[in-house]
Amino acid sequence: MEIKKSKKADLEGGKTLSVLMGMIIALAILFVGFEWGTQDIKIATSEGVADIIAEEEIEITRPEELPPPPPPPPAPVVTEVLNVVEDNVELEQVEILTSEDDQREAQVQTYVAPAVVEEEEESAQQIFTVVEEMPQFPGGEGELLKFIARSIKYPVIAQENGIQGRVICAFVVNRDGTVVDAEVLRGVDPSLDKEALRVIGTMPKWTPGKQRGKPVRVKYTVPITFRLQ
Repeated sequence: MEIKKSKKADLEGGKTLSVLMGMIIALAILFVGFEWGTQDIKIATSEGVADIIAEEEIEITRPEELPPPPPPPPAPVVTEVLNVVEDNVELEQVEILTSEDDQREAQVQTYVAPAVVEEEEESAQQIFTVVEEMPQFPGGEGELLKFIARSIKYPVIAQENGIQGRVICAFVVNRDGTVVDAEVLRGVDPSLDKEALRVIGTMPKWTPGKQRGKPVRVKYTVPITFRLQ
């Protein structure tokens, strides 16, 4: 048995027409919308251009004309007044000093030399290490070695302990030849150092050292050797 369809119940026939009507309405709306938006943009653009032209208008001003400065006041006129003096009037005499008068007065004044500190006082306190003429033991260096050998008394403590060596001593020879300020520069043993200083203290007067022909204080160094036989 065949099934028959009714034309009223057929929905496919009106579907195509509905789609076409919807597309026409949509295109009409888009067209109206484009026309409306283009009109607004034109209006806005024209207003902006007018504002820019108004802002770019430049105001032209002219400098004000200043009046010229007033002329300077005239300089005062100095009139020279001459005093006429009669021949009978006595005038005061004024002494005029010249450079020659000043030189004459300077020559008359006596020259006073400033006080100078004597070099002898300074050299008396100064101690030299090297001078033109070094101080000398009476009889020379050979007599100095003999004097030391004769004067040394070997300490018993050093002998018992077998201590020996060289003690280097220094002392100052005054301007009058006396020996002072003896000291040990390099020692070996306290007993040997003490004996070396004792021997130096018993030395006779030396021939003093000289600098520029004048006696001066000189520091002298002597090695004293302690040796067991």
